[in-house]
Amino acid sequence: MSTSDPTVQPVPASVVQQVDAADTTLSNPKRAVISLGSNLGNRLETLQGAVDALEDTPGIRVKAVSPVYETEPWGVEPQSQPSYFNAVVLIKTTLPPSSLLERGHAIEEAFERVRDERWGPRTIDVDIVAYQDVVSDDPVLTLPHPRVHERAFVLVPWHDVDPEAEVPGRGAVTELLDGVGRTGVDARADLELRLPE
Repeated sequence: MSTSDPTVQPVPASVVQQVDAADTTLSNPKRAVISLGSNLGNRLETLQGAVDALEDTPGIRVKAVSPVYETEPWGVEPQSQPSYFNAVVLIKTTLPPSSLLERGHAIEEAFERVRDERWGPRTIDVDIVAYQDVVSDDPVLTLPHPRVHERAFVLVPWHDVDPEAEVPGRGAVTELLDGVGRTGVDARADLELRLPE
């Protein structure tokens, strides 16, 4: 809308004051959901580092951080790798999905450098799970994440921070979670990620 549109009314000051101060640095932000996973090194510290790196990115504000869950790695022999710590972060961002993806890769690379094995386990995985209501089959960045609807280790923490969440084109997270169950996704109440100051 142009500012000359006569139907646009100024927003009352009382409403402006209620707007989250962190959001005032972003104009027209979009909601996005990021999943984090780590199974090497100090996993909690690495997850926290990724949360902080997201917050330190111009055009990104971290709005919520889920509890930490512990899960076994997918697709490998049991006990052959350390278990994963997983979490989900809700952000508001003015970055388009492609730039958000680049930032995710940059964070992964920053932590990859401390990796001492050339295969398998990951110091940190940063995945864009969803971006607004966007549905895209772009092979570079498929939205929502093509396997999110069957991954309890993403759905469980996502539901914690946004019980009403929907996976675009797939339905409510609550219903998807009913389908896959919570087996193997263990809450670590002794661990906590901090929201950036």
